[in-house]
Amino acid sequence: MPPCFPAFRSRLAARGRRTAQTVRQTTLAQLQQHLRDFLPAPLLSAEEEGPNSREHVFSLRLTCECFLWQMLQPKTSCREVVRQVQALCRQQGLNPVEEGDSAYVQARHRAGGPQPDRPGRHRPVIAVDGSSAQLADTPENQQRHPQPSTQKAGCGFPVLKLAVRFCLNSGAVLHAVWGSLHNHDLRLFRQLWDQLKAGDILLGDRAYGEYTTLAVLPARGVDVVARLHQKRKVDFRQARRLAKNDGLFVRPKGYQPSPILLADEWALLPGQITVRLVRFTATIRGCRARRVTLATTLLDPVACPAHELAALYARRWRLELCRRNLKTTLGREQLRCKSPAMAEKELLAYLVAHNLIRCVLAEAASQYAADMERISFKGTVDTLRQYSAALAQARHRKMRRQLWDDLLLNLVRDWVPLRPNRQEPRAVKRRPKPFPLLNQPRRKFVEISHRSRYGKGRPRKYRGLI
Repeated sequence: MPPCFPAFRSRLAARGRRTAQTVRQTTLAQLQQHLRDFLPAPLLSAEEEGPNSREHVFSLRLTCECFLWQMLQPKTSCREVVRQVQALCRQQGLNPVEEGDSAYVQARHRAGGPQPDRPGRHRPVIAVDGSSAQLADTPENQQRHPQPSTQKAGCGFPVLKLAVRFCLNSGAVLHAVWGSLHNHDLRLFRQLWDQLKAGDILLGDRAYGEYTTLAVLPARGVDVVARLHQKRKVDFRQARRLAKNDGLFVRPKGYQPSPILLADEWALLPGQITVRLVRFTATIRGCRARRVTLATTLLDPVACPAHELAALYARRWRLELCRRNLKTTLGREQLRCKSPAMAEKELLAYLVAHNLIRCVLAEAASQYAADMERISFKGTVDTLRQYSAALAQARHRKMRRQLWDDLLLNLVRDWVPLRPNRQEPRAVKRRPKPFPLLNQPRRKFVEISHRSRYGKGRPRKYRGLI
C-alpha cells in the first residue's frame, strides 16, 4: 500500500472478509458493494438535526452513492439514476419510488461532499496547480462565476476556477478550493496553507516560485520545489556555488506588499531569504531542448542532490495526467448543474469518484506489487464497468472474490507502456463541423444560408477545411 493511503490500508486488506450486500443486480448495486467501504460510515450517517435528519428514500449514503455512480457514467441523467433506485427497491420489496427525479435532485441539494484523508508519512510530495471548469450558462452561475471578459454576453459560459492539491505518489485529490475566474492561483492557494502539514514538500509550477510562498511555507515546516518565473534573470556567478548550475541566492523582500497577504502578515515576513536555484536541461525527442530553473528551499546539496530535484520536477507530469483523467475521462470539464451550489457539489462528486477509482488502483498495485503509475485509469473505469454484470450475478462470496481478484489482475496485466520522452502534441485530428461560431447572443444571431462555405468568425486555421 502506498504511504499516501494509511487510512485505507485496513479497509483494502479486509475486503475479502466483508459480508456482501443483498442487492447485486445492477451496476449501482455493484458500486455500492465494492466502493462504499472506502467511505467512513459515520461520515454518511443520518444527522440528529438539520437537512439530513429526517428519513427519506434517498438517504445521505444512498444519495452520495448515486451521485458518484452518475459521475462515473458519462452523460447520465438524474432520471436514469432514479430508474436504478426503482429497480433496487422493487427487488428488495421496499416501497415504490416516485417516477419523477425531483426527490433525487432535492437529496443532492441536501447532501455534502466527503473530504479525503491526508497522507502523512515519509515527507509526502504534494503537487498543487490551478484548473477550471465550464458551467451551464445561467444567470446564477454567471453572477458567481462570470465568463471571460473577452467574450460577448450570451456567447460564452461561466468559468469556475479551482486550485487542487494532489498527492504525487497516489494521484489522489487531497483538497480543492474554488472561486471566480478573476482569482489568481496564488489567492486560491492561500486558502490551502492550513491544509499543509509540517514535513510536506510542495511541488508547483512558475506561479509558486515567488517570494511569499518561499518565505511563509518553510516557517511552517513545508519545503517548496517550484519552477522559477521566466522573467526573473539568474546569474550563477553571483551565487554561493554548490555545484555547476547549482547555488544559493539571497532574495530580498520586495517593496510592493503581496496582494494575498494582509499588511500585518506582510510586515512579519523576513527582509531576505536564502533560496537554492538549480538549472538543468530538459530534452524531449523531436523538440528543442529547454533550460529549466528550479527554486527550492531544500538547501542541502547532500541530502537533496540536484539530479533528484530535476527528477522530482519531471514527475510533475503525473499531475497533468491526473487533471486529464478528471477533465476528459470522467467529463469534469463541463459541469451541468444550473445553480452555483449544485455545480460545486457536482465538482466534489467528480473529485470523490476520482479518488475511489484511485483506491481500486491502489488495491491492485498493493496486491500484485505493481507500479501504480503503470496502471491505466481509463482501463480501470472500463474494467470496473464490464465486471459489474458478472459480479452482480455471482451467487456466493467465493465467486465474487474470484471475480474481484481477476479484475485486479487484469488491471495489472494491462500496463501502460513505458514511453519516455514521448511527444504528445495538443492537436485534433477530427475536423469540426462547418458551422459558424456563435459570436452574438442566440436570439440576435442571423444564420447565413450558405453556411457550408461560411468562414467569417471561424478560427483562421479552420477556414481552409471548409
